[in-house]
Amino acid sequence: MRYILPTFWLVLVASTLLAADRRPEKSDDGFISLFDGKTFDGWEGNLEVFRIEDGAIVGGSLKRNVAQNEFLCTKREYGDFELRLRFKLLGRGANAGVQVRSQRIPDHHEMIGYQPDLGDGWWGCLYDESRRRKVLAGPPEDQRDKPVKKNDWNEYVIRCQGRRIQLWINDHRTVDYTEPDESIPQSGLIGVQIHGGPPSEAWYKDIRIKELPAAAPRNVD
Repeated sequence: MRYILPTFWLVLVASTLLAADRRPEKSDDGFISLFDGKTFDGWEGNLEVFRIEDGAIVGGSLKRNVAQNEFLCTKREYGDFELRLRFKLLGRGANAGVQVRSQRIPDHHEMIGYQPDLGDGWWGCLYDESRRRKVLAGPPEDQRDKPVKKNDWNEYVIRCQGRRIQLWINDHRTVDYTEPDESIPQSGLIGVQIHGGPPSEAWYKDIRIKELPAAAPRNVD
C-alpha cells in the first residue's frame, strides 16, 4: 500500500523549504534585520566572547576581565546605508563600538575602519580603529555623555553615504563628517565590539539596515 502525504503537510514542507532559502524581507520603511535575535546567521566572530541572550548579542562578561578587543561582524560588506540598532553598556569602565566600512586584520583579533564609539568620554564619537587611531569627529568632551541613558537601552543611527558619515544617539546628532582622504575605502563589514578591559558587557539588538543609493561625488578642500 502506498502512503500519500496529506495536502496540508505537502504545503507545509514546501513553504518551510522556501522560507529557509528566502532572503530577509524589507519592512515598509525599507529596513532589513541583520540579526534575528536567535542565531548568529550572517555573522562571524569569537563565540567564546559573544553570546545571545534575551534577543540581543552580548559581548564580554561581568564576571571576568575582557582579555582583548573582540569583534563580531557581518559576513557581507556594505557601502552606502543607514544602520539602526539599540545598545547598552554594563560594568564600570565599559567601552565598545560599532564598526562600519571595516575589515578584519588577517590573523589578528582586531578590525580596521570607522568606529562609531561607545563608552564614557567617547559616546557618539567617530574613531578610526587600527588605522589613524584617533577621533575623527565628535561632540565637545563635556557634551558626550548627555544624550545617553546609562545602564539602559539607547538607539544608535549610523548613516554612511558617499564620503559622508553621520551619527545620532537617541535622536541627538553627534557627528557629521566627510572623509577628505580619497584613499580610505568607503565600503566594508559591519561589526559590534567589546573593548578589552575590566569586567563589562556590551549588548546590541534590533540591528537593522537600509541600503542607500551612492551619493554623487563631492569636492573636499
